[in-house]
Amino acid sequence: MEFSFTAEQDQFRESVARFMTDKSPSSDVRKLMETDDGFDPNVWRQLCGELGLTGIHIPETYGGAGFGPVELGIAMEEQGRALLCAPYLSSSVMAGYALLTSASEEQKRAWLPAIADGSQIATLAISEDLGLWRANDICLTAKPNKDAYTLAGRKRFVLDGCVADMLFVVARTEAGLSLFKVDTSAKGLRRTPLPAMDPTRKIAEIELAGTPAELVGQDGGFNLDATFDSVLVAFANELAGGAEAMLSSVVEYSKLRVQFGRPIGSFQAIKHRCADLMVEVELAKAAAYQAAQQLASGEEATELASLAKATASDAYLFAARECIQFHGGIGFTWENDTHLWFKRAKSSEVFLGTPQEHRERMLQAVGV
Repeated sequence: MEFSFTAEQDQFRESVARFMTDKSPSSDVRKLMETDDGFDPNVWRQLCGELGLTGIHIPETYGGAGFGPVELGIAMEEQGRALLCAPYLSSSVMAGYALLTSASEEQKRAWLPAIADGSQIATLAISEDLGLWRANDICLTAKPNKDAYTLAGRKRFVLDGCVADMLFVVARTEAGLSLFKVDTSAKGLRRTPLPAMDPTRKIAEIELAGTPAELVGQDGGFNLDATFDSVLVAFANELAGGAEAMLSSVVEYSKLRVQFGRPIGSFQAIKHRCADLMVEVELAKAAAYQAAQQLASGEEATELASLAKATASDAYLFAARECIQFHGGIGFTWENDTHLWFKRAKSSEVFLGTPQEHRERMLQAVGV
């Protein structure tokens, strides 16, 4: 398969990269990860207004830019490279795709424009105690109550669950898995922040006790697989960007660090390790790009989505570990920025499923 970005896509990448370099330096990342909200509202408004990234993959009919998974992948890759602290994955990607795949036409027109322009932050609550996006693991129930539904149960590891203005919850009804919109001020709703290894991403536990909710789309009509595949492809591109950031850090440091009177990058053993790391990163990028292209073509993407997630997760964690090793003793210190990417890589390894789980999912998709 031959794949290359168009000139317009390359220009788009350059503009996004410049924005991320200016607005997401490591000094700002360190400040934001110590806050409760975990993002800068001013930068969020600029990202939404100046670049229009929050609506990049949302059709123009619903207030978006009308592009697709490839352009979204570019935006996610550059965000991963810069370790951007923002509710982009939870709102634009997760909640946005959930509505695109499962909501009615009227609901899309009502809710997607606010997500596309960033005026409302949304999130999608699916995982429960095991933290997995699997139908059999969803136990939270929804029962009809006159013209609405009431939800009872608990969701865990909800990304940006405490700052979201719109909360979309997947629950089980007699008809199957359904998507519901819950008012953040509804009775019986409690949102509690959870401690996380990666402080650049804020997660929450959401408890619902007889909480009223509005059905999104049809009862039993939530398309879990389609939503999951779309989110995985975008997420894999973010991980590939983070992995490449670690590779760049390794290469730059190997040029600066001098040992025995010469840069350590001139030693053959170091060159071999850099070459091995580059291969892993390039494989992750290729898998993420191919999955995005497959999704953009409208074809079944389950196999490639899970392959991309597994490959990118492994490459990112490998790159972060190598970066720490290359930096030697300073790589383990708080003052060095490498640990920020390492924590993101480690948390991303298990978020939305481990590489082993996705390789099993990939094999199931091909019928093995």
